[in-house]
Amino acid sequence: MTPVALTIAGSDPSGGAGIQADLKTFHQFGVYGEAVVTLLTVQNTIRVSQVSVMRPQLVAAQLEAVLEDIPPHAAKTGALGSAAVVRAVAKAATGFAFPLVVDPVMISKHGSPLLDEAAQAALIRYLLPYATLVTPNIPEAEALAGMGIGTAKEVKEAAKRIAALGPKSVLIKGGHAKGPATDVLFHDGRFIDLKAPRYKTKHTHGTGCTYSAAITACLARGIPLVESVVEAKGFITEAIRTNPGLGHGCGPVNHHALSAE
Repeated sequence: MTPVALTIAGSDPSGGAGIQADLKTFHQFGVYGEAVVTLLTVQNTIRVSQVSVMRPQLVAAQLEAVLEDIPPHAAKTGALGSAAVVRAVAKAATGFAFPLVVDPVMISKHGSPLLDEAAQAALIRYLLPYATLVTPNIPEAEALAGMGIGTAKEVKEAAKRIAALGPKSVLIKGGHAKGPATDVLFHDGRFIDLKAPRYKTKHTHGTGCTYSAAITACLARGIPLVESVVEAKGFITEAIRTNPGLGHGCGPVNHHALSAE
C-alpha cells in the first residue's frame, strides 16, 4: 500500500515553506502527498508582503474531498491563519483515524504574524486535544505554555504545560536557543533530548515546516513516533547543512537532503 500524507497549511510561492516544502518533503520520504490550502502568501526569501486567509467553508470542503477519496495515513497542520479556520480543521480532526502533527505556526521567518491571539486561543482550545504531536519552536512554546523559556529546565516545564493542554506528545525545537541545536521530545511521560550540530547559516527558511512534514511522512509509513522524530531530526539537520543558498535573504533548506541517520 502506498503511504499517503496530508498537509493542511499555507502556500509559499517561493517554495521554501508551507505546502510547497511539505509536499517536497513527503516526496523525498517516498510518501504520496496531498494538500489542503488554508492561506495564500505573497513572499520570497526577503519579505512577506501579503497574507490572504481562505474562507473556513473552503478549507472544510477541501478536507472533505480529500478524506472521502484518498484518506491519509498521517496529517499535519501548518499556518492556519484565523480562529475560524482553526475551528474548521479541529471539527474535521474529531473524525481523524490517523496521527495528526500540529506545527503551531504563529510568525513567519520574516516576522509577519500568521496567527492572531484569537486564533492562538482557538488552536489551544479546539485543535491541540486532537494532536498526536505538537512541534513548537521556543517562542511558540512560550505562547502555548504561558511562560518564558531560558533554560533547559524551563523547556521541560513548558513541555509539561503544553502536554496538559491535550496533545499526546510535545516536541520543543531548540533552534532559537544557543549552543547545539537540541530539541526536547516529551513522550509517554519521559524526556528525550535530540542533539545536532548548529550550522551558521541564514538559509533556514521553512525549517519548521520541513521538520514536521518529515515526521508526518515517517508516521504515514507506519514508523513509531519516537523513531519518526529521530529520523526527521537527521533529515532537517542535513537539509540545513546542505542548503542550496538560493535567494537574497533567508533562503530555503535542501529538500533533496538524505537523512544523516
